[in-house]
Amino acid sequence: EKTFSKTIAFLVSGVTKLGTLKYRGMDRHVENLRKMFLAMAKDIRVIFIKLADRLHNMQTLGHLPNRKHERIARETLEVYVPIADRLGIGELRGPLEDLAFEYVHPQEYAWLKSERSQLYERTEKHLTKLKPLIETALRKENITLHSVHSRTKHYYSLYKKLQKYDMDFSQIYDIAALRIIVETVEECYETLGVIHQLFKPLPTRIKDYIAVPKPNGYQSLHTTVISDGHITEIQIRTQIMHDE
Repeated sequence: EKTFSKTIAFLVSGVTKLGTLKYRGMDRHVENLRKMFLAMAKDIRVIFIKLADRLHNMQTLGHLPNRKHERIARETLEVYVPIADRLGIGELRGPLEDLAFEYVHPQEYAWLKSERSQLYERTEKHLTKLKPLIETALRKENITLHSVHSRTKHYYSLYKKLQKYDMDFSQIYDIAALRIIVETVEECYETLGVIHQLFKPLPTRIKDYIAVPKPNGYQSLHTTVISDGHITEIQIRTQIMHDE
C-alpha cells in the first residue's frame, strides 16, 4: 500500500483471496467455485487480473512437473474458461481453451492440429481468391465497405463442434469464415443479395441474427455458399454490430 497505493493493495488482496479457493475436480463443486469467484471479487478488475494470470500460467505450464499438467489444465477448462465466457472475453477464453486442450486431451489435440492445418491451408487459399471478387461486386453496387476479412475457429471450439458430427470434417463449414463489415443494416441485406448472385447458397444455412439476435445480443447475417467446389460460411454485419 505504501509503495503502490491503496487501490493496488486492494486488488492484490482480492487476487490473493481467490488464490485460496481450491479446485478438487468434483463436478458438484465446480459451479460453486465459479460463483464464489464472482462473489469474492468485489471489484471486477480482480477477475481480469486472475484470468490474465491464469493465461500466463497456461503459457508456461510446460515448465511445471508433468503430474501437475492435467489438474491445472482441467481446472482452467472447468472454472476459468466459463467465467471468461460469461464476461464476454472471447480473446481470453479462446487461448485458455486451446492451451488447456493440449494437456487434457493430448492425442485428440495432436490429431486435430495436423488435420486442421492442412484443411485451413486449403480454405485460406480459397478465401484469398474470394475476397477481391466480393469487394469488386459490392463496390459496383455502391455499398459502403469497411472491410472483408477471415477468421478461424479455435482448436477446442472446433473439437467440440466435431464431436457433434462424429468427428466428420465434411460437416463443418466454418473452420474459416469470411466477415464482411458494411455501414448500414440495409447494406447488410443488399450484401447478402450480391453474395447470392455471385455464389450458390445452401438454402438451410441462411441465418438472420439481425432480425432475431442471439440471446447474448450477437447480430449478423450468416450464409453458406458453394464456390469452385468449396463450401464457405460468410458473415455480414455493420461496424456497430462488430464492435458490440
